[in-house]
Amino acid sequence: MYSMNLNGIHNNVRMEEFKMKLYVGNLPFSVDDSKLKEAFSSFGSVEEASVIKDKFSGRSKGFGFVTIKDDEAAKKAISEMNGKNFEGREMKVSESKPRDESERPRRSFGSDRGNYGGFNGGRRSGGFGRR
Repeated sequence: MYSMNLNGIHNNVRMEEFKMKLYVGNLPFSVDDSKLKEAFSSFGSVEEASVIKDKFSGRSKGFGFVTIKDDEAAKKAISEMNGKNFEGREMKVSESKPRDESERPRRSFGSDRGNYGGFNGGRRSGGFGRR
């Protein structure tokens, strides 16, 4: 879809569809993608619904994301679904925000050895410990 200026001439600026991604937390572990999509479909066109699963066990992590095409419908979904009981659990629904890389936990894979790698415990004596 392209926008028109006041003279009816098409501009080369493409209008983006307004869509909002929602975070849905505190989900029952029995909920899958289709149940999540069904729960939010009454608010508008659900583009995508996905429950996040553990990569090793395949079990739900208890949260997911729903993308709704219409911004206003998504806001209505937040106001009506946040705190709602869903299969025995009170859902937490909010607008999803991109994860800030500075907030991610740093992972150390056992490299806290004081930097003493190599021969002779990494000392800078050179060769076979002579000098």
